[in-house]
Amino acid sequence: ILGMLSFIVSTVLSLLLFHIPLRSSFLLLCAVAAIFLWTALGLGLLISTLAKNQFVASQIAIIAAFLPAFILSGFVYEISSMPPFVAAISALIPARYFVSCLQTLFLVGAVPWLLLKNVGIMLAIGSIFFVITARKTVKRLD
Repeated sequence: ILGMLSFIVSTVLSLLLFHIPLRSSFLLLCAVAAIFLWTALGLGLLISTLAKNQFVASQIAIIAAFLPAFILSGFVYEISSMPPFVAAISALIPARYFVSCLQTLFLVGAVPWLLLKNVGIMLAIGSIFFVITARKTVKRLD
């Protein structure tokens, strides 16, 4: 809920203060953001399940999630200009598909085939995270 509220506030502020054009529906943008946040939640649960304590989980999250998402998502560096090996690694990063959706929704509008492809990949990656988390979670009867 906090992630979605933060997304809505930052999007509204960027639209009003910086006059960034939104060429699609705000509700569609929020739906795509909710799917990305669901995927990020799955990754966070997986990291917290595998980590021994909170400190280790936060370090893993920074190294395995935040830095790759920032560098390999296509937001900072264009994916087409990355070396093929690095571009292949970026295909595993959910933020890559979210950035592509954001670029499409803000700059072009709702392009169904492109959005469906990216949203489908985000849902698949998120589902994989949740399945692995469910299998790795230790079930105890206390």
